[in-house]
Amino acid sequence: MTDQTDASVAECLKSTDMIDADHPEIIEFARRVVGDETDPKIKAIKLYYAVRDGFYYDPYGVRMTRDHFRASACLERKSGFCITKAGFLAAAARAVGVPARLGFADVRNHVSTKRMTEQMGTDVFHYHGFTELLIDGRWVKATPAFNIELCDKFGILPLDFDGVNDSVFHPFTADGSRHMEYVMERGHRDDLPFDEIRDCFREKYPYMFDEETAIAGDFAAEAAAENA
Repeated sequence: MTDQTDASVAECLKSTDMIDADHPEIIEFARRVVGDETDPKIKAIKLYYAVRDGFYYDPYGVRMTRDHFRASACLERKSGFCITKAGFLAAAARAVGVPARLGFADVRNHVSTKRMTEQMGTDVFHYHGFTELLIDGRWVKATPAFNIELCDKFGILPLDFDGVNDSVFHPFTADGSRHMEYVMERGHRDDLPFDEIRDCFREKYPYMFDEETAIAGDFAAEAAAENA
């Protein structure tokens, strides 16, 4: 789709199956966060921090079902991983009139827990998800994945968002070690492409589809222990 035709912007304000911006609890959450604010930029900033820090990053809690990936499910669980937190931010933004869509990229994560890396069999995270918000006529990237407590435990720099500059992963940690490397861009979508993601994950991370091998645990506690 083209970026800023009236039709394309309208698509990025709609409620969809996966970005269910018309869900009553998403509407209530978004309105509570933005309050009486009318400036789209300030709305987006407030929502970004509310999602980044109010919903813990949990890559161990992923279940490969459509229901699990829906935005309202992230709100219900109070946690998510990059894709579901990005979808939730997009839904909340749409609920208060800020056009939003999802962007995807493959990233190489140089900072993860030993257990996570061993189970995945790779340090490449396919279909890393982030949100794109239309602010002052420009699409601005926002990555609400890592809550600030998790950043502290890993020793990585939290991602801030000012509504002007893209908020994307830092290439280095606070101590100068390598952190995140963008390997391949996968473009943007008006809705969360669950079937695409499921098919990719089935090939790359087959353990996620087997209850016996799916990872469970406390990712933040592992990070704290390994980086103590």
